[in-house]
Amino acid sequence: MPLISTDRDRCVGAGMCVLTAPDVFEQDDEDGRVLLLDAAPGPDQHAAARQAAGFCPAAAITVTER
Repeated sequence: MPLISTDRDRCVGAGMCVLTAPDVFEQDDEDGRVLLLDAAPGPDQHAAARQAAGFCPAAAITVTER
């Protein structure tokens, strides 16, 4: 099961994570950077969370298998 973490300092606000996994990520209304909604998403969100990490242009999302 993956554990998701984000680095808001690295985030550039591209929004690929939100488009790819909207149940796991959101964008901050004030600065546009990533907000993590679910650090341990359910099985139905695993693939989308991994894809979002791969799509992130700033590599601000980390997926750790536990």
